[in-house]
Amino acid sequence: MRLLTPADEPLLEVFLSAHRDSSMFLRSNARCAGLTYRGAAGEATYAGVFREGRIAGVAAHCWNGMVLLQAPGDAPDLARACVRLSGRAVTGLSGPLEQVQAARAALGIDSADLALDGAEGLFALDLSELVVPQALADGSVVCRAPRAEERDTLCAWRMAYDIEVLGATDSEEHRRRASGFLDAQISKGEAWVAISDRVPVSLSAFNASLPDIVQLGGIYTPPGFRGRGFARAAVAASLLAARERGASRAVLFTDSPSAVRAYAALGFRRIGDYSLLLLR
Repeated sequence: MRLLTPADEPLLEVFLSAHRDSSMFLRSNARCAGLTYRGAAGEATYAGVFREGRIAGVAAHCWNGMVLLQAPGDAPDLARACVRLSGRAVTGLSGPLEQVQAARAALGIDSADLALDGAEGLFALDLSELVVPQALADGSVVCRAPRAEERDTLCAWRMAYDIEVLGATDSEEHRRRASGFLDAQISKGEAWVAISDRVPVSLSAFNASLPDIVQLGGIYTPPGFRGRGFARAAVAASLLAARERGASRAVLFTDSPSAVRAYAALGFRRIGDYSLLLLR
């Protein structure tokens, strides 16, 4: 078990690709920011466990304090080692449910310390099996990239999502963070708006994207537009775009019964459990 360096990038990619459905944040961050930590967004301190010359588990302590896990059987030791190597405070944990639970215990994180204790289903879809909603197919709902004049509305939606789903508080700092996150998605061409009767009604986006697979995140429909299939249309349009770019698979995690029904209608199936813990 040791600190990973840039020389380990090929081995890390091989390992994470074998667990791609539950390794999107790890894989995309490593690809975009590398394995050297200097404190910039996207960077992390990576610790890995090796067996027979191959990586068999990894933990990453990110620039924002999150610890990301893909460590079957080694989560407690790797989490402790990674935090020790980084020397930084932990703000949360993310990864397969059993691993997060084991790392949480190893790090001594108590329920009282948590702002969010999430246990969600992990869902996946082979994009060749995507079911396109009728509203999108017949053009009654149109999906496109956000326009500049819609930014304030969409940033407010993203903040509302963070409050509703992630337990965020409505503060200036959280609004800045939410807007920055959405701006990054828009700049990378990874956000789509559903339009009905010339009115924006739903937002779909990717919170991680790789050439072969995308992870949906930040899907939001204002309460007044819910229950009318707008989210399904927005998500389907974003996945059609991903498929055109070459991706073959999509994943997401949720514990919302209404969201589960909407994603099931598009062809998603539950394949496991995922967890997101956020400290106060």
